[in-house]
Amino acid sequence: MQQLSNEQLITIAKNYGTPLYVYHAATITKQYQKLKSAFEKSDVVFFYACKALTNINILKHIKSLGANIDCSSINEVKLALHAGFEPSRVLYTSNGIAFEEIEEAQGLGVHINIDSLSNLEKFGQRFGHAYPVGIRLRPNILAGGNLKISTGHDKSKFGIPVEQIEKVVALVNQYNIFIQGLHIHTGSEIKDVDVFVKGIEVLFDLIPRFRDLEFIDLGGGFKVPYKAGDAETDMQLLAEKVKEAFDNHPHDKHLQIWFEPGKFLVSESGYLVAQVNVMKENAAAIFVGIDTGFNHLIRPMFYDSYHKISNISNPGGEERKYAVVGNICETDTFAWDRKLNEVHEGDYLVFHNAGAYGFEMSSNFNSRYKPAEVLVKEDGEAVLIRKRDVFEDLLRNQVVVI
Repeated sequence: MQQLSNEQLITIAKNYGTPLYVYHAATITKQYQKLKSAFEKSDVVFFYACKALTNINILKHIKSLGANIDCSSINEVKLALHAGFEPSRVLYTSNGIAFEEIEEAQGLGVHINIDSLSNLEKFGQRFGHAYPVGIRLRPNILAGGNLKISTGHDKSKFGIPVEQIEKVVALVNQYNIFIQGLHIHTGSEIKDVDVFVKGIEVLFDLIPRFRDLEFIDLGGGFKVPYKAGDAETDMQLLAEKVKEAFDNHPHDKHLQIWFEPGKFLVSESGYLVAQVNVMKENAAAIFVGIDTGFNHLIRPMFYDSYHKISNISNPGGEERKYAVVGNICETDTFAWDRKLNEVHEGDYLVFHNAGAYGFEMSSNFNSRYKPAEVLVKEDGEAVLIRKRDVFEDLLRNQVVVI
């Protein structure tokens, strides 16, 4: 399947201005079909982890593919319902939140995962066996691209530690809680499929403790390639190992398998298009100053993550090394000593793999506007799905008292 061409991206950028987020619906479709095809022999349900990208049009497209949706806040739950997802297709996994938010999610009729003993007890006191709930456990497995995106290790804030399982069981028995599922999520950028097998082994030991169990949720964190030579999580191998593990597990009860892909579905669909403002050269580097910064793409500064950058205005130019920097009054270096086709002021640069945690983590830092978002639909039509900020947006919700 073809990605968006340089010519398409330049045309879209000229039509809508820069900086600009562009998403390719066909790429999202391809990624979802890859998952469905790999796991076709197992009873697997996919919940899109929408914290990666919550534009309502993206949610509607993913719903049209048949995916369910995983939410990390009550407002994401409301966005999912607004996009048309039925409550039975919405999963809310809480993390360190007030119990009132869990009560609100229950009132909306969605699936709920609880990640603390405190909220599990409150849930039992409030609902007993009347409403099914899942438990997020911390399996003490170190996985993921780096510690900032690893969530299953023994120092992680996420989930109830497996060594506290006796306390969990005591609460379940005391309040007759309907435990519908067991959930783990070990991190992001997971290449080693055996990480998921280790998680399965942890959960299999616990299955007999919960008589009402209906599903095992293995989370997400699938690896996507960011540069040449990067490996993607081998979905076919993962599907085979998961099927083998479930086919051979020692318990008679059929359990559905849930996964929560986020970045895997939308990362490669996204492009951040920026324009070169200024070129500056000194003894250390040739600086390419562009019309965006970490207020629009924070991942390189926050996670030390790599994003491929292309000069789509001069793709055949001689390669030179540049430092690509933003226009924010902070250090916002996207790349140092990066080889690019020769760059000139006015050129368009594109950041690839910008569909996940790009716009979603953006801000108005330095009182700069958030970018517009454009969706290239399956038929190739480019449509505006979010307007660029204007000055009035900076004043919205401010209350003038002086």
